[in-house]
Parts: sequence; structure tokens; C-alpha cells
Amino acid sequence: MNRLLAALALGLGLLTALPAQADAIQRLREYVQETKTLRGSFEQTVQDRKGRKAQESRGSFQFSRPGKFRWVYDKPYEQLIVGDGEKIWIHDKDLEQVTVKKMGKAIGQSPAALLAGSNEIDKHYDLRDLGSKKGLEWLEAIPKDKESSFEKVRLGFKGSQLEAMELSDNFGQLTTLRFSGLIRNPGLGADLFRFTPPKGTDVIGDD
Repeated sequence: MNRLLAALALGLGLLTALPAQADAIQRLREYVQETKTLRGSFEQTVQDRKGRKAQESRGSFQFSRPGKFRWVYDKPYEQLIVGDGEKIWIHDKDLEQVTVKKMGKAIGQSPAALLAGSNEIDKHYDLRDLGSKKGLEWLEAIPKDKESSFEKVRLGFKGSQLEAMELSDNFGQLTTLRFSGLIRNPGLGADLFRFTPPKGTDVIGDD
């Protein structure tokens, strides 16, 4: 659950064009200040601790800072994750199940603090510029909260665009996100960030 939420939250928004002359840390800080909404598509790959591909998925997302997002998995299975500013709702259509949890600490302990949360990046993360590798400029963010489900998050910029995100979790798994079709600061309707469990669906958690 926490790994999924973190991957979702990071995919929500650290993927926007920022000034090319800035280093990766400065780009991130400018992103937090300047990007209020974002939408786009993603491809996600998960590898186990031995580097074997465990899962591939793809879909689309929208987010509106602070604290609101909509993350949709289309393939290989349908799943909807909605953050309404107070709670996070995870709807597994095939299972006819909704899991809900309070957003507060979930956002603070995950990479969501970098994008859909507040502007207090340094409160939640230690940031380090990693330099250039494989054609991208990389930034590393290490959670200060030792209970975080992630050990570190790496963001890869190409010029002024964030191209890749790598999330290393406490189970030795590596989640990689690639983004496309990004539109920065679009107008997004409030209904995107509301969720009502469908009739007949089991609801589990903090509702």
C-alpha cells in the first residue's frame, strides 16, 4: 500500500519544464513554487531486489497542489487512486474494493511531500545533486522520517524537463516512472479529486 501511494504521489508531478540553467535541486524548488497543477501519462516498471522485472503498468494522472491528485492505472489492470486533500482512496475495480486512509501522515512520509503536498521540501527530505548519468541530470531525495516506506527517490532531468523517477523502497524493489504528454498548470475541475465508493463495493480503512 505505502509503496503504491508513494509511486503514485511522485508520479503526480515532479515532471515539468523548469529553467535549464538551474541545477537539479534548484529546479525542484522552483517546481514546488511554480507548478500548481499538472496532467500527463506515465509508464511504470517495478524490479525486485535481484533486478528482475516484477511488474509493468501504465496510465494517466492529474494533480492540484496542495494534496489533491488523481492517478489512473489502465494496464495491466484497472485501478483508480484519488487524493481529495483529506483522504486517499484506492479503488480496485476487479476486486470491488476500496481502501481509504487519512492523507496527513501518508503525504508527509512519502515523496508526495515533494509535489502534491506543501512547499516544505527540506522539512521532509535531504536533497543531493548527483550530477550527470545516462544523459540525464540526477537529484536524490532521502526521507528524514525513518519510518518512510522509501529509502530514497531519484529524479532525472533532461535539460529543463524531468524525464525519469526512480524510487528505492525498504524491500529492495526499484520503481521506475517515465512520463509523457505533460501539460503544466492546466485548468482542472474539482470533481476530478472527489471520490464516492460505488454501491456494493467493500470499503476498508479509515473512512
